[in-house]
Amino acid sequence: MSVAGKVVLITGAARGLGFEYARAFGAAGASVVAGDVADCTAAAAAAGNGAIGVKLDVTDMASAEAMAAAAVQAFGRIDALINNAALYGSLRGGRFNAIPEADWDAAMAVNVKGIWNCCKAVVAAMRAAGGGSIVNVASLAATYGMPYALHYTTSKAAVIGLTRGLARELGRDNIRVNALAPSAVMTEGTQEFFADKLDRALETIRAGQALQRTLVPADLTGTVAWLISDESRFVTGQTIAVDGGTVML
Repeated sequence: MSVAGKVVLITGAARGLGFEYARAFGAAGASVVAGDVADCTAAAAAAGNGAIGVKLDVTDMASAEAMAAAAVQAFGRIDALINNAALYGSLRGGRFNAIPEADWDAAMAVNVKGIWNCCKAVVAAMRAAGGGSIVNVASLAATYGMPYALHYTTSKAAVIGLTRGLARELGRDNIRVNALAPSAVMTEGTQEFFADKLDRALETIRAGQALQRTLVPADLTGTVAWLISDESRFVTGQTIAVDGGTVML
């Protein structure tokens, strides 16, 4: 599952899962481009191996294109894109008819349009490189059908549909597109989303898993590494659940 020598773009890399991907894949020999609306200096430093951090607003196509251009300028090509950026911790749950329209629109803009923008931004470089791998981070929320956060659940379900359709479009270019559907991962975003209900929420989630412990960021890096490595070269259009055996697809 070697990622050594690959040029890997990671969105939402300033903290949480994105930061862990940057650190892990940089340590494994990948050239990392870490992007986020927040400062990615720490993520680039953690990745090492010449990694760069860029300012990225995934809702803005020009910003996504600038990230791709920075990657090509620094490393000459793009091999993989991990679409990790998402609105999560800042969203507030509640009954579907109480969700503010602005929150719904923001979730769709970042979690769906943001992935669309970043995929568009990297495709030309991947074609020029002879192929590539795109990993879109979906969620257990979509595969399970999480209530009381319908904006988040719906946005992550859209990610799965986008992944499948795009995999069919880009197969002729040897560009693979897959999705990851993790359970609640112990990150800052999860702590912010559940707030004072965190312990009860994690207890409920664990109770529904075959492997009854809380997911941590390091649990996901192996699956993502496999998806961006040549070992998974005939895998595309799939949604891989990393949820301790909650939803068995």
